[in-house]
Amino acid sequence: MIKLENISFDHCIKCTVCTIYCPVARATHHFPGPKQSGPDTERLRIKNPNLLDESLKYCTNCKRCEIACPSNVKIADIIQSSKWKYFKKRFRLRDYFLARTDLMGSAATLVSPIVNFFTGLYPVKLALDIFFKIPSKRTFPKYAQGTFRRWYKKQHTAQTAYKRRVVYFHGCYVNYNNHQLGKDVIRVLNAMNIGVILPKEKCCGVPLIANGYITKARKNARYNIASLRGELEMESGEKIVTASSSCAFALKYEYPNLIELDNSAIFNDLEYITRYIYTRFEQGDIPAMKPIPMRVAYHSPCHLERMGGVPYTIEVLKKIPGLDLHILHSECCGIAGTYGFKKEYYNVSQKIGDELFGRIERVQPDYVISDCETCKWQIEMSTPYKVLHPVTVLAMSLAQH
Repeated sequence: MIKLENISFDHCIKCTVCTIYCPVARATHHFPGPKQSGPDTERLRIKNPNLLDESLKYCTNCKRCEIACPSNVKIADIIQSSKWKYFKKRFRLRDYFLARTDLMGSAATLVSPIVNFFTGLYPVKLALDIFFKIPSKRTFPKYAQGTFRRWYKKQHTAQTAYKRRVVYFHGCYVNYNNHQLGKDVIRVLNAMNIGVILPKEKCCGVPLIANGYITKARKNARYNIASLRGELEMESGEKIVTASSSCAFALKYEYPNLIELDNSAIFNDLEYITRYIYTRFEQGDIPAMKPIPMRVAYHSPCHLERMGGVPYTIEVLKKIPGLDLHILHSECCGIAGTYGFKKEYYNVSQKIGDELFGRIERVQPDYVISDCETCKWQIEMSTPYKVLHPVTVLAMSLAQH
């Protein structure tokens, strides 16, 4: 029997706008497009799970099809769910480790100089390519020494002294790779007289979902929902914020829509960082800023577009004096989290990003700005330009604080 909640595909009017908007369908003939792989064949898969098309695996879950859909069909969710339901799960060591960022990060940060050195060596990359199918051309993000949480312990008392506070879900990238972004979040919010509290947290689940570890993703999600709600109430925080667009999307939308968990306890209190900052700016809480004479190109991440959060980032950047801001045409960078770290999808990933890379080159900025850490990795690997987070640029503009 077909459950009514599972037939959003019946709202599909077969206009094919999603296919036109799909970056994967443009990059490879192996993927026929969201309409065919999603609503069209879901009807058949429900009747006969053996009617499974391998092309589903090419979907990046970028959500651009859902942005384009005039009927609000959850096309990407249909495709992702079908991957888990119908494909026979095959254990792959590469996917296991790519999915477990907390495990890899906690180990790598203990010996980060050694890890960073060896992952940059061509013989090591070649071995990873041959034995684990991680493309040798792919560059790896660098690990920091220690964790952001360890650094924050010395800041906790000072942060609780602020009358107004927020709960900050920092995510794996800040904790294991880029402590400076977390420090910039704190510096910017402190300049607005807002304290920052760190909850206990686990990986938001994006890499777990992408690699089919749904049970583990649900376990992490339950933990995060309970922890964030508890910390918000205990610290009398006014909002939960995160500076990772993918984490924000997972916490707010993937939990209820894709892994079917009730996140109503945090849904209305959760905001992406630039939306929160924009709200404070609109209420007159604007810190003193100095001019930054930089030419920058802004790339909007797919998941932030799906949330409707891009205009808030742009408006915040416009408040920075002296910033020469060029807003790039909306394009997918192609990396899609762990997708671009898999040899079988690497060429597709790079081809998807080619249009974006060309647009950046034509602007010739001093820096590229993007809200997403994996977009940063992709752009920095594929172009000569360094990528900054919007909050980092805002922190650079602050007068002495």
